[in-house]
Amino acid sequence: MLNTPYLLFLGDAADPLAAKVAQGVKDWRPEYSIGQYRLENCNADMGLDDLSIEQAVERGVKTLVVGVANRGGVISDQWISVFEQALDAGLDIASGLHNLLRDIPSLVEKAERQGRQLIDVRIPTVDYPIANGLQRQGKRCLAVGTDCSVGKMYTALAMEKNMRERGLKSTFRATGQTGILITGNGVPLDAVIADFMAGSIEHLTPPNDADHWDLIEGQGSLYHASYSGVTLALIHGGMPDALILCHEPTRDHMRGLPSYALPSLEELRDTALTLAKVVNPAVQVTGVSINTAAMGESEALAYLQEMENRLELPAVDPFRQGAGRLVDALLELDEPSSK
Repeated sequence: MLNTPYLLFLGDAADPLAAKVAQGVKDWRPEYSIGQYRLENCNADMGLDDLSIEQAVERGVKTLVVGVANRGGVISDQWISVFEQALDAGLDIASGLHNLLRDIPSLVEKAERQGRQLIDVRIPTVDYPIANGLQRQGKRCLAVGTDCSVGKMYTALAMEKNMRERGLKSTFRATGQTGILITGNGVPLDAVIADFMAGSIEHLTPPNDADHWDLIEGQGSLYHASYSGVTLALIHGGMPDALILCHEPTRDHMRGLPSYALPSLEELRDTALTLAKVVNPAVQVTGVSINTAAMGESEALAYLQEMENRLELPAVDPFRQGAGRLVDALLELDEPSSK
């Protein structure tokens, strides 16, 4: 577990989406998010106070959280001097990037000398099994997206929050660095060896009470040429009873792939259902989650109504409007017959 509270490091994030880790921590753990640290030319802003390392320490910060998720998960040379300052000032550092803090000698030396922690959350800590595909008790819901970074994690977190408020049995299952930093545990799926990815999700979502829902954080997209593998591992390892379709309507191409257009929600629905039925023939698409952050209120409501009419499913922005209708749709599913 991380020492709280946090200073969120935004570095030189190229755009707000590049700082999605910081955004997720700030949105779901605002009580821990004391301030932000930005380098010159940073194009992201969490709306928090810009603090120096010294100012953060004065405010009681205990951990510098790397809030940047750049392409490839690279720790820039420009960042290292800031990390060294943080360690010298008595802060721990937590990161979910593919480049590991523990592989940077100057940081390891300073951390040891200062008695501080370097926390790499993207390191699997369990010897995961190969998936067996066996049916198991309990219910599982997986968010699948037309692209990366469209709101799959927010959807699962919002649904879990709503279910807990109703007194329903539910658990958010983190599968990426932001979710792990928010909840303190999970599977860093894209760092798991390919043969064990589906098995790691079976491990993450074990047999449970028949009326318990695991809300599984989605990753990637079946239609994204770079990251489709993690999505398929989630589908087959998660063995979902319900799928939520997630979409950001203002995109004109896949994130990081300018030559690839996003699929329609109908295409996503049909492809995801076909693949999910391999392991759970009873799976259903139960709702649509639309990230309307880039839309005004009236435009967003009109778009949601259009999607609801077109797909004949409840369509909401769960962060903007709440996830109640998505949860209602889960509760309407028939009880599993033999799990």
